[in-house]
Amino acid sequence: MVPDSPDEPAPVRIPITGELDLHTFRPQEVASLLDEYLGECAKAGLREVRVIHGKGTGTLRETVHAWLRRSPRVSGFRLGNEHSGGWGATLVELNGDNFPAADGGALRKN
Repeated sequence: MVPDSPDEPAPVRIPITGELDLHTFRPQEVASLLDEYLGECAKAGLREVRVIHGKGTGTLRETVHAWLRRSPRVSGFRLGNEHSGGWGATLVELNGDNFPAADGGALRKN
């Protein structure tokens, strides 16, 4: 993909590992990034994703949570525990409607 303008950076490929670190992204990129990344995680069969937003002032966490509340891709979410980032990370459970069938065919509901 070619950037729209010389000032716009080229897209960055993000590996689908079930963990998304938002520290390097601008706040205005978060909604589209979450949507695309969670969609790719569902395609890969991942049922839980860890979103790292950092502790900071909590603004980015609230932005992430507001988006997750509205997303049809998400069945639930919670803050991480002491082993998964505490309140600097959110664990997201993806909606079963998004997972591919075991035979690779149509999507199925879990």
